Order: sequence, then C-alpha cells, then structure tokens
Amino acid sequence: MAAERIDIDRFRARLKRAMTRAIRECPYDRPTIAARMAHYLGLPNVSKSALDAYTAESKTSHDISLVRFKAFVRATGAVWLWDVVVSDDGLLLLQGDEARLAEIAYRQQKIREEQAQLKALLATPVTIKRGRK
Repeated sequence: MAAERIDIDRFRARLKRAMTRAIRECPYDRPTIAARMAHYLGLPNVSKSALDAYTAESKTSHDISLVRFKAFVRATGAVWLWDVVVSDDGLLLLQGDEARLAEIAYRQQKIREEQAQLKALLATPVTIKRGRK
C-alpha cells in the first residue's frame, strides 16, 4: 500500500543512487549515454553535465523529467529502474511474457478458489422435498 505522502528526499536519493548504479553497470560511458539519450529524445545533444546532475544526490534541484528518465532507461538498458520508481506503490514491472505468465497464475488461482467453493457445496447433501408425498 502506498504511503499517504511521498518522502521526496528519500525517493530522490534512491532514484539517483539507482541511476548511478545503472551507469556503472552499463557498457557505455557517461558521454555515450548522454548521446544515446539525445538520440532517443530527438535532441541535438544531452550534456554529460546534465547527466551528472541527474545522478548527484547533492543536486536536489536537478530532478530528471519523466521523458528524460525514459530516454535514460533506454540509453542504459536498465529497465529494472522502472521497478525502483513504482515499488513504493506496491507495483512491479512485468516485461514481455512475464505479464502473460502472471495472468496464467492469476487465472489458475481463481480456478482453485472456484473448485474449493464447489467442493464445499458438494460436501453437503442436498435434500429435495418437493414432489414427495
């Protein structure tokens, strides 16, 4: 369940740390990531200094926009970053066939629940009184 209020400082720090990790794990260096972001955004460039500001915990006035975040995720290939963004709300990102697998598991659970209810109904004998003399 989501908190009533967003702890902005905590969320900001967690996101910036996660983005830093994404850069560290990415095969591209910062200037290349910035260039890839610019490509995805259709911009002439995104500066390395802007990228540095987005990931510096001390820069609280430089939050990344959602559009630029999406470009960052694509530029680094770190799709797991979406989980960082939505996890406080009890959400999880499913990719590709993971969503279909989750739907299958959900429907199997519903079938088991229906079967349990049917079993409980069948466990009690039915006495029909109409038509008896």
